[in-house]
Amino acid sequence: MTKLSQTLSFATSLYRQRLNTLWTGYVRDDPMALLQLRPGRDNPYLIYERIRRGGPLAPTRLGNWVSTSHPVCKSVLRDRRFGVRPAGTPIGETPTDEVDLSFLDMNPPDHTRLRRLAQPAFSPKQMAGYRPQIEGTVNQLLDRATGSFDLVSTLAAPLPIAVITNLLGIPAADAENFSRYGTVIGGALDGVQSLSHAARLQKADAELNALFTELFALRRREPADDIISRLVAAEGDQIQPGEMLPMCILLLVAGFETTVNLIGNAVNALLDNPEQWDALCADPATMAAKAVEETLRFDPPVQRTGRFALEPLELAGKPVHKGQFVVTLLGAANRDPDTFPDPNRFDITRDHTADHLAFSSGIHYCVGQPLAQLEATIALQTLAERAPTLRRTGPTRRRNSNTIRGPIHLPVRNATPVRRASTATR
Repeated sequence: MTKLSQTLSFATSLYRQRLNTLWTGYVRDDPMALLQLRPGRDNPYLIYERIRRGGPLAPTRLGNWVSTSHPVCKSVLRDRRFGVRPAGTPIGETPTDEVDLSFLDMNPPDHTRLRRLAQPAFSPKQMAGYRPQIEGTVNQLLDRATGSFDLVSTLAAPLPIAVITNLLGIPAADAENFSRYGTVIGGALDGVQSLSHAARLQKADAELNALFTELFALRRREPADDIISRLVAAEGDQIQPGEMLPMCILLLVAGFETTVNLIGNAVNALLDNPEQWDALCADPATMAAKAVEETLRFDPPVQRTGRFALEPLELAGKPVHKGQFVVTLLGAANRDPDTFPDPNRFDITRDHTADHLAFSSGIHYCVGQPLAQLEATIALQTLAERAPTLRRTGPTRRRNSNTIRGPIHLPVRNATPVRRASTATR
């Protein structure tokens, strides 16, 4: 098949699928299709409530299952009878394989082997060592945030990009370029949206491939104290050469995409609820971590995931066949009224008696969770200390993605800039 024929075939398949989603969502009013369209991007929570009325486990039009129930979603994510791909299916052969997500898209034992390599860099005991860099970066970024500014491009994106590129050992990271990589690759989790999206994805993949290939060669010659050096040292033993690039891309993109959207969603919710912003500003040192925790419940960066049944089983009183897919709507589970009282209220003073599922659960629990929460907590605390009069100056623009949720632009203004707090008071 010629390259032109391949392009035409891909375009035909892509736009046929897109038209089918539009028809199913807007004409047939199917809630699962609507979640993939603009209504799902603008406010998925209204659609979740429609699905919730179908019970804790509801059938989808494609012959699979979907759940909005916190107990059911948690059970699926923790149950070893479910996997991220059907048993024996190679990577690249399921509908969720638009992007190679390394160990995130593997069942044990490969998942266990690769995750074990990444885990030490993100362990809770490492967090104390990362704190000074994070605090210094946040303050440097806010030094430049005078008057009106965009919260995402000024703080929410460059902070985690600086941190994760440092951990990986990427020199002179360009925040704008890496933010673009995250947007393009994160958007592909919903599937490739257009030929232009496919081209951007291919370009990002080529650029990252070149970047990491060069770094692998450098670290083979000159090892350093970074994640890439540790991967290179384990090459051929714990990790195979073909697994290194996907793993680095996963750690890079997951290492900042979650935090970018967590900070953006937190500030967006706080400014939508001025009394909550005032509560944070009244006691930033105590309330910042609480604000992060409530944001993760109320408006998590990752809205959904799913698992394949590896064997026949019963779930919520329904038979699930081997190979069937169960969509776990994390954003809906985090607002399950049977688990969280008054779930649609954003309240940073909430007593969290149940665990949210923003970072998933079970063996695929987000490896970067401690770092993401630390970065977001320091960002909110410092922002509240230095910009207590922060206000929105225009509409929030959300990213064109339905699995990853967060603002791509959040224009704000701080009327009375405050100097850095003394480190002795922190």
